[in-house]
Amino acid sequence: MFRLYKGFKELLASSATASVPSTAAKFYAATAAKSASPKVAQKTPKKPTASKPKTKKPAALRSETRPTGISKVTPVSPALGQFLGAQQASRTEAVKQIWSYIKSQKLQNPNNRKEIFCDEKLKTIFNGKEKVGFLEIGKMLTPHFVKTT
Repeated sequence: MFRLYKGFKELLASSATASVPSTAAKFYAATAAKSASPKVAQKTPKKPTASKPKTKKPAALRSETRPTGISKVTPVSPALGQFLGAQQASRTEAVKQIWSYIKSQKLQNPNNRKEIFCDEKLKTIFNGKEKVGFLEIGKMLTPHFVKTT
């Protein structure tokens, strides 16, 4: 791009003043000579860098061995523990088991799949409600998980 612009500028300058046509000729001759002689790239070999040996984090610090958040196993209330069959569970596991129970018992409203009809077992978990929306399940489970510090 620059070479083209420079050549155009030289061409315009040479047409304006007829006494300087040799400038453009010198420019093109110089660029042709530069491209004709190949430059040998002199590469300096890179020095090997001393890398630190990779050390693994202790098992207690790795996230895959220590679940946190909703996948952390915590103690549950007696009502939820009786439903799940365990005194400790993660929120994800509890929701999975509740959904599998709802689907196996066919408790979803066929007209509105967002609604769940509660039977006696689910009423113990969901504060005695007859119907629960599927988005409410997470909110209704919150008091069943005992906070530990």
